[in-house]
Order: sequence, then structure tokens, then C-alpha cells
Amino acid sequence: MSILIRFLPDDVSVEAEVGEPLLQVADRAGLTIPTGCLMGSCHACEVEVEGGDTICACITAVPSGQPQLTINLFVDSSW
Repeated sequence: MSILIRFLPDDVSVEAEVGEPLLQVADRAGLTIPTGCLMGSCHACEVEVEGGDTICACITAVPSGQPQLTINLFVDSSW
């Protein structure tokens, strides 16, 4: 099952499979999400999903149960 992932602020969309790692989806879309520890501890890969929640992209997969997901790639100036 696939869903449409929309990345902001560049407004890039790509189809992704449920369970696919978000870092892999972003890479396939030609986007880079900064990473640090790759374990979710450092929060370098933190992104905002629609609704305002933040997640660590390095430990998050494409969720099921929705046809589309919007992810805002913001940059933490301290990294």
C-alpha cells in the first residue's frame, strides 16, 4: 500500500510504501534530511508532520491509515 508524501517548504511529492523509512523516501525525492546519531537521540533529523507534531525521521517509517502525509523540513540553526 502506498501513500503520497508531500515535503515542504519545497512542495515536492513522492509516492511511498507503508513502512518505508522516511529518510529513504526523502532521498528518493531528491531531498536531504540532516542526521546525526541515526538513533533518534540527537534530534538532528527532526521534522514536523501535518498537525504540528515533530518526529525524528531517522527512526520513523511511513505510517499506514492515511492517503497522504505532509512533512515540513525545517532546519535547526544550531546544527
